[in-house]
Amino acid sequence: MKRLICAKDVETLEKQGQKVFYIDEDTILTPSAKDAARACGITFSTETPAPVCAAPAACEAPAASAAPACDGEIDTNMIYTVLKALADKGLLQGVLESAGCSGKPYAAEHDPCGLKIVRGNTVQYEALDTGNPSDKVFYQEIINKDDGCSMNAGFITIENCQFDWECACEELYHIIEGTLTVTVNGKVYTAQPGDSVFFPNGAKVAFGSPNKMKAFYATY
Repeated sequence: MKRLICAKDVETLEKQGQKVFYIDEDTILTPSAKDAARACGITFSTETPAPVCAAPAACEAPAASAAPACDGEIDTNMIYTVLKALADKGLLQGVLESAGCSGKPYAAEHDPCGLKIVRGNTVQYEALDTGNPSDKVFYQEIINKDDGCSMNAGFITIENCQFDWECACEELYHIIEGTLTVTVNGKVYTAQPGDSVFFPNGAKVAFGSPNKMKAFYATY
């Protein structure tokens, strides 16, 4: 069963003072989790955590003498501090967009009040790792922490396949087109365009579609 990492998991790790998030190959990272990790200075690693040394002082290598700063040298720590402060205040996105380098996989309009309009026909999807390379499952997150929002939302498509899923938070799907099948406890439920499906935290289901299903989702 895949493990889903959300932005909240990254924030919890940051509060614990950790800078490395250890994951395995069966872990799925949401875009908001990646963004939160970059903002917090946290890196993801699939390596096994190193054992804690009983005598930390004895394990430390001699510190190299600090090289004198050169005139005109860019202070990377200062740059990081400034960028993090802008991100925390929700200003970094506006700066990047003004420079024409937002890097977002969709076009959107913003208002200072927090309103955001995402142009649906510009959304670029990325593959969701279900554990089976032949599965045709794609998604794109369009609302997350970067928007000052406590929930995540986006679009997902499933085409002629089925895969297991464990909900790591509350999830709501609104079917836009196609047919969504949900198998739980041996029973199959079907949702059509216009239908909405809610999943509680911890639910273990199997998502699928006999055609090509597209849905808007929100998680919290």
